[in-house]
Amino acid sequence: MNLSDLVHINRSYRRFDQNHRIPQELLVGMVGLARISPSPANLQALKFWLVSDEEECEQVFQNVKFAGYLKDWGGPIEGEKPTGYIIILGDKEIKPIFEIEAGIAAQTMLLGASEQGFGGCMVKAFERESLRELLGLSANLEIVLVIALGKPAEICVIEDYDTNQGIEYYRDADGVHHVPKRTLDELIVHW
Repeated sequence: MNLSDLVHINRSYRRFDQNHRIPQELLVGMVGLARISPSPANLQALKFWLVSDEEECEQVFQNVKFAGYLKDWGGPIEGEKPTGYIIILGDKEIKPIFEIEAGIAAQTMLLGASEQGFGGCMVKAFERESLRELLGLSANLEIVLVIALGKPAEICVIEDYDTNQGIEYYRDADGVHHVPKRTLDELIVHW
């Protein structure tokens, strides 16, 4: 599979098949990809907390929020919940801000998951203090991003942005998740 194919199948999935557990080895391999990804000034300030145990997944699940635009959807129901998580942590003893490398690492890991037939979603909406307490993190570690993972159990389609519809993703009557994207003509300022 080439990079373009991987990018197209790497959507923000929010419903998963809980019968397909994400293997711990895959999580470790994904962190291996993040480890060799670019890092500003090569400081490598990110750390990773891996979760694949079913009980631990449920505990993390209780602390994350999914799909803010879908006001009438309370998140994945039993049978659709993530079967793994990678929690990206920033080590404040190394540097104070982590957003650039966290984004690079997250996208790289999600592409790796897609290549293996899994998918995920970057989650920035989570109960920060509750999750910190659950993990028992030391003071130097900040939770930057949570990646929810599993075998996708939904269809996500990309469509051109329509000014009448807006940029908000939505689900149609069949449960298909639609993601409006601005056209190249809107994005490229000069060519």
